[in-house]
Amino acid sequence: MYQRALQGKEKAWGPEHTSTLGTVNNLGNLYADLGRLDEAEMMFQRSLQGLEKAW
Repeated sequence: MYQRALQGKEKAWGPEHTSTLGTVNNLGNLYADLGRLDEAEMMFQRSLQGLEKAW
């Protein structure tokens, strides 16, 4: 569901919108909970970089 939400938000608001980045972070949390740490790290890095740019 997070992946579907992310696709929709990227399409509607773009990849750098703060709402989109919140979903990226949530997806990172899910991946971390599932033990998919490489994927989690990629999502967290994307979220962090985008939020730093936005703020």
